[in-house]
Amino acid sequence: MTTLADLTGDADGPPVPTPTGIARAIDRLGDAVGVDAMGAVVERADIWSYTRNGRMSCGGASRLLRAGDEWIAVSLTRADDDALVPAWIGVAAEWDRIEAAVATRRAAEVVERARLLGLPVARLAEREDGALVTSTRLGDAPDLDRAPVVVDLSSLWAGPLCTRVLLANGARVIKVESATRPDGARRGPAAFFDAMHAGKEFALIDFTSQALRDVLLSADVVVEGSRPRALEQLGVDAREIVRAGPRVWLSITGHGRDEPHRNWVGFGDDAAVAGGLVAWSRDDTPVFLGDAIADPLTGLASARAVLDALTAGGRWLIDCSLAGVAAHVAASGRRPHDQ
Repeated sequence: MTTLADLTGDADGPPVPTPTGIARAIDRLGDAVGVDAMGAVVERADIWSYTRNGRMSCGGASRLLRAGDEWIAVSLTRADDDALVPAWIGVAAEWDRIEAAVATRRAAEVVERARLLGLPVARLAEREDGALVTSTRLGDAPDLDRAPVVVDLSSLWAGPLCTRVLLANGARVIKVESATRPDGARRGPAAFFDAMHAGKEFALIDFTSQALRDVLLSADVVVEGSRPRALEQLGVDAREIVRAGPRVWLSITGHGRDEPHRNWVGFGDDAAVAGGLVAWSRDDTPVFLGDAIADPLTGLASARAVLDALTAGGRWLIDCSLAGVAAHVAASGRRPHDQ
């Protein structure tokens, strides 16, 4: 089985050991929900046969680049990202040209412009440690006398892993996909998609129709992984829906639901870098710590938050960001009691 060390370090050099404190912090996330956290972290790499790539992510779509004053992470994962690169940095979407252009500019300038264009770019360790998740109680709700019904609107990894954990804890999970934009994980090896969704029910609906609102109001728990404005543009307000139906709304984002972060795009690799969750090679260069590691860690953290909210009772809005979870794990790994 693949280990985290197998994914950390340069492809042609020795693995970079995972700091003991970081490993313990990751294990604790799994212990809280009865899951082997390290197994979850390397699960996709096992299936997709990923290995170490150093400053290139395991999947190849992200890079750690040195700007004029500090390190940044850049992800070009979506079909439209390459087309935005000339407007962002003034060169074609070729990594050697991007790296050369970034090296001549200040990191804050590079990141700010990327975010205005909707590109997933982040400065190393820009996110300060804070709460693992932010849970806001919105009101009371009658006790459940049956297994909770979870409607999962999320895709890729963090949200699906969260709902897989909820399924293992007795929930009924319905994966709802847009008729026009199905889960992007379907484009990869079927084994990974199947691993995330075995045992769940499936529904395909038009997100622009009343059917979306109806299915949300029928849920006890809603899990979604969109920037807030994406659902708001469909007329869906999380707080309004929770007050009328679900007990828990879990929002998984790259950087959080509040300004200025709510419109920033983030994926598992660049968000991990934003949180400072990287390893350091022997020449003091940051390298990616695992495969999109903020994704599975956020899946585990958000599952614990949902279970805690259901136990507490009432109605809740939970804000769980990839960068926030990464920052919390990175900071936990540096605390003296974890060494």
